[in-house]
Amino acid sequence: MAVYTHLGAEDLARLIAHYDVGELVSAKGIAEGVSNSNWLVETTGSGDSGTRFILTLYERRIDYADLPYFLDLLDHLSAKSCPVPRTMHDRDGASFRMVEGKAAALIEFLPGVSPTRPSPAQARSVGEVLARLHLAARDFPLARANAMDFANSAAILDTCGAERLATIHAELPAMLEHAHAAAAIDLSALPISQTHTDLFPDNVLMLGERVTGLIDFYFACTGPMVLDLAVTHAAWCFDGANRYLPELGAALIAGYESVRPLEPAERALLPDVAKGACLRFVASRAEDWLDTPDDALVTRKDPMQFVQRWHFYDEAGAGLLA
Repeated sequence: MAVYTHLGAEDLARLIAHYDVGELVSAKGIAEGVSNSNWLVETTGSGDSGTRFILTLYERRIDYADLPYFLDLLDHLSAKSCPVPRTMHDRDGASFRMVEGKAAALIEFLPGVSPTRPSPAQARSVGEVLARLHLAARDFPLARANAMDFANSAAILDTCGAERLATIHAELPAMLEHAHAAAAIDLSALPISQTHTDLFPDNVLMLGERVTGLIDFYFACTGPMVLDLAVTHAAWCFDGANRYLPELGAALIAGYESVRPLEPAERALLPDVAKGACLRFVASRAEDWLDTPDDALVTRKDPMQFVQRWHFYDEAGAGLLA
């Protein structure tokens, strides 16, 4: 989340007036993230709609043709009692509107805070909820290709180029070869569902050990469930110095398998899939580092964090699930 486009109070009030949520009371820009402009919006409320919402203006990496997939998926999962925010539809029934040539959506605000130092119990809860999401989404009628699959990650790093990557860190150009090796992995036989694929701790809301919300589904896609688990594992199971926390890793996988046991093929490929997942974030963070405007209200994220995590999975190999 971030703010790239600045909307005035009058613009925001006119937009909110199209929804049955009451009148605008306040709107505060949200600085975290790198892809869209976001505001925390408070209204006077109406009916059962509540008074707090997240307003998103889609800026980057979003094909507007994908918005029905993203927004309908939220409604599908919410209706199946997954802790996912509903999409607020306007008075005409539309799930998004155009503002200054950009699509905007109003999303239900859910309570909870994102853990900064997750506990094993919290990691287990996230694993359980992720598996529930995968099972609940298997009958979702829409599909979307993964725009950040391993082949696309390799292509992004190619576009960045070794010379520009080296301006971020001298070790980054070496990831080009590894990214192309990941792109050659065959995942076609693995069981699929709709997947979040970006389930970092800051995309999970919790009250104690209970998950109250999974948010920011704008990288969601149809694909291997084990890839989603690998992304979550890489995002949750390391400390601030990128040291692996085995108690979190074991708890996350145990929580997941308490709901949906992994198939043998998934277990065999998990270390290589986790390496590919790391390279996806190396690529996207490197691209953002090089392309984000200096005056944007956004904090760049270091791609080297996931280079270090890639090295862990490379060394762990089959021992990851031991």
